[in-house]
Amino acid sequence: MSWGCVQASVALREECGFPACHTMFFGGYEDDDDDISETSSQKDELEDNLEDVAAELDLGEPSDELKDFARRNLGELPDTRLNLVQELRNVIYERGEVVPHRTDDSFLIRFLRARRFDVEKAHRLMNNYYSFKENNQELHEDVHPMNMRFIGDAEVLSVLPYREQTGRRIMIYKLGNWNPSSYSIEELFKATVVVLELAVLEQRAQILGGICIFDLGGISMQHAWQITPSIARRTVELMVTSFPIRTHAIHIVNESWVFDIIFAIFKPFLDDRMKEKIYFHGQDFESLHSHIDPKFLPKRYGGMRPEYRYTDWIHNFLNNETIIAEMEQLGYKFDLGEVKKMLDDVELEISSDSNVIMTSETSSLSSNSSSVNNNA
Repeated sequence: MSWGCVQASVALREECGFPACHTMFFGGYEDDDDDISETSSQKDELEDNLEDVAAELDLGEPSDELKDFARRNLGELPDTRLNLVQELRNVIYERGEVVPHRTDDSFLIRFLRARRFDVEKAHRLMNNYYSFKENNQELHEDVHPMNMRFIGDAEVLSVLPYREQTGRRIMIYKLGNWNPSSYSIEELFKATVVVLELAVLEQRAQILGGICIFDLGGISMQHAWQITPSIARRTVELMVTSFPIRTHAIHIVNESWVFDIIFAIFKPFLDDRMKEKIYFHGQDFESLHSHIDPKFLPKRYGGMRPEYRYTDWIHNFLNNETIIAEMEQLGYKFDLGEVKKMLDDVELEISSDSNVIMTSETSSLSSNSSSVNNNA
């Protein structure tokens, strides 16, 4: 990239209110000065074996440490928690502005956590969540997640099968791997929604939020031409105002002058609060390491971890009846014959060259897939 392009890039970001290597933010309007420290057990476990990870969602109750974090930073107090859940439920029924497909405690609390237990804001978020579904039905209806493997095969979107030092998940987009002539940006939206719906099943993610890395190496004008104002607006709606999970930070790496063309389209949709949590690093991975310990990053970003494939996650998801049931409630489709075939394929891939550990929950392919078939 030429020096003139570098100067133009910096100038554009400073014009929009960004420090030269600082931030824009997608995901929640709340102040996110909170943080959670790396525990000594995390450090010891990592030092023992960097590669001992398991691609599986934590569907259990939050730990005492997470509950304390939620109390201090989200206002989730034991004495008022259930009362606020009931208050939100009452507001939903009384106003009738939205008809959610669920009103149980575990579902409503997602929206309260995303808005720090402010009932009015949580109700507005729920309205936005269902409005987005209604206005973008093609992203949700009759979507077969297993038919979207091509996005994982191309390594366009992935979620690391371990958490960084504060306990947050990391989602990575490698947009330079996306071939717009092969499939549209709509498919990327569909995949993103699927990942978010899976992520919010973890109470840890509801409490801590997540981290996103956008690796823009290899993006070209062919990619920039796909980004229209309507696409930019829909992106902000999905990741800022319409989903019950907070994004703790977004990190941009390997960006070039092409990104600034794309960013200019997003500019009208950003406010000051959105600008506080995107960090521009370029090829300076030491800058990235000031936010994410390299012990929790792939080697391509100057980290210590090997590369992991999305198929490691598929193995766990398709073996978990709770996850399948949650996704089917949202309208996602699973062909059980295809599920069984894919489980067999993924088992072969994992056993051949994956770094991910097979847990007891995820190792019983035939028995679990049979159970899914019997209970469908």
